[in-house]
Amino acid sequence: MGLFDRFRRRRQRPGTLRTSSKADTSHLEEWAASRRGVEAYVEPRTAVTETTVVLIAHDGEWTRRRIDGPEGAKQFARKLSMPVYDVALVGYPQRMRDYTARQRALRKRSEREGRTD
Repeated sequence: MGLFDRFRRRRQRPGTLRTSSKADTSHLEEWAASRRGVEAYVEPRTAVTETTVVLIAHDGEWTRRRIDGPEGAKQFARKLSMPVYDVALVGYPQRMRDYTARQRALRKRSEREGRTD
């Protein structure tokens, strides 16, 4: 066995999609439990990524993970008693875009203040 063989085995072959895992589902469950007003938005599978679900809290904070298809997302949302939407039909809520813009502005301000020019 070569020095780097153990690392090569863990990598996926190019062109294969990673499916959701228990870690993905656990992250989503824990994230939703620690926030209020959480809604699920299902994103369709693409050539690069399997179906994903974006959880968005009342303040626009969000997280994204892979999920086992659209039906898996619906079952997940039902299990946690949260509304579920299809992003292709309804789009993302404005509060998500606002949250992302606020975070971007905070990062830029923090970078400017951190400089010692």
